[in-house]
Order: sequence, then C-alpha cells, then structure tokens
Amino acid sequence: MNGNSMSLRALVDKWLAPTRSIPAHITQTGRFGSNGVRYVCLEGEVSARPLSIVFFRHGSGAWDVFPPPPPLAAMGTRLFAA
Repeated sequence: MNGNSMSLRALVDKWLAPTRSIPAHITQTGRFGSNGVRYVCLEGEVSARPLSIVFFRHGSGAWDVFPPPPPLAAMGTRLFAA
C-alpha cells in the first residue's frame, strides 16, 4: 500500500466506528468485473440507523469506498509465427 492509503480495518473504524455493543458485520465478499476486483460489504450502525458500505481493493493494495478505474486498453507487442 502507498503512504496515503488506509487498511480495511482503519476504514471500518473511520466509517462505522464499531464497538462491542454495536459491532460491524461482514455481509458479503467477492470479486466483480472482468479484472476480478475484490470487494467487502460491511454493515453497522451510525446514529442508531443501519448503514452498509462496500469497500473495494485497488491494485496498489489500498481499500476505498469507490471501485478502481477499469484497466486501459493496450496494444500487444507479441510476434506471431507464420
């Protein structure tokens, strides 16, 4: 992870502030898209109201609340045998 990124645990503490009496729960994990971006959906309470947040893992190893940009198209340099 780069110097500006936070761990998933730190982001959960920041957004959901779980405690023993009001914990945060993982409700779903998986991958999506053609490049298999990892995501984790967590649920907790904020101001006595339920809140679900989806965190996405970026290529740098950082987690954030927005998905990483799609990979850019690139031309291959492979030579093909005749």
